[in-house]
Amino acid sequence: MGGLSIWHWLIIIVVVVLIFGTKKLPNIGGDLAAAIKNFRKGMQDDSKSDAEQLKADPPTGQASPASDNKADKAP
Repeated sequence: MGGLSIWHWLIIIVVVVLIFGTKKLPNIGGDLAAAIKNFRKGMQDDSKSDAEQLKADPPTGQASPASDNKADKAP
């Protein structure tokens, strides 16, 4: 019950071809690939802008873990 066998995949492919037709499948694949590419590019841009923002404006009021350990060990 865990995975799909080859027969399941063949039935799924036949149903997809019957629904969309063979002429639309390459267009759908190209659109999907472009969407994934744009999503990855957006994620990389977001992570770069977040890193630049942290360098420009570091968070304040947070003590480093080393200073917390010294305070805990003091008598």
